[in-house]
Amino acid sequence: MNMVEEAVKLIRESESIVVLTGAGASTESGIPDFRSNVGPPKKKKYDYPVEVLLSHTFFINNTEIFYDYYMNNMVYRDAKPNDCHKALAEMEKYCNVLAVITQNIDGLHQDAGSSDVIELHGSTRRNYCMKCGKAFSLDELFAMSRPVPKCDECGGIIKPDVVLYEEPLNEKDLTRAMKLTVKADAMLVIGTSLVVYPAAGLLNYYRGDKLIIINMDPTPFDYRARLVIHDSAGKVMRQIVDGLKP
Repeated sequence: MNMVEEAVKLIRESESIVVLTGAGASTESGIPDFRSNVGPPKKKKYDYPVEVLLSHTFFINNTEIFYDYYMNNMVYRDAKPNDCHKALAEMEKYCNVLAVITQNIDGLHQDAGSSDVIELHGSTRRNYCMKCGKAFSLDELFAMSRPVPKCDECGGIIKPDVVLYEEPLNEKDLTRAMKLTVKADAMLVIGTSLVVYPAAGLLNYYRGDKLIIINMDPTPFDYRARLVIHDSAGKVMRQIVDGLKP
């Protein structure tokens, strides 16, 4: 029995599954992992590391430069769900998926049809005025004059509803993700290096013995996993879901 067949067997034996996804779940949709060597090209005009460019302090003090980087490197309006997203949505037909917990901000799990997605780091598709709270879609944000989009109601600066460095995760979302992880019989981790906290810390709440990690590179939690598959997320998830079909 190969590892994909073993994964299918473990999932079939599970009463409930929670899924955690990271950047590797979306790279096949053309969205690069900005933390890896295959991330967005390093542009000379940005004299700051990514962790600074995407920090709350930088957003407040250098809003124009923040938006220039953010809109050109973090937003992918034309991206479509790949086999990983589609397979996870389809998997709901064959087993009890409690939720897809994602570190991604692209909204592709929802596009693919996953019914319950917890976005730990927010979403590029949601934006709000910091002054009056008015909500704006991503298309509305793009239609605004640059370099800094401002509210058409009060003139306040609009902020993407994404969690920047120095900002806490949404407490309600994180708590719910923790509770579902504790409850899950099996945990499927896809396309994440498991080095970014508190998201990676969710694995410390998993109480089961069916941890499956699918990632191109090793992670700090591989030693705890029942199965570790080093391959592309889309390929493996398509094979797993095909194996789950009656």
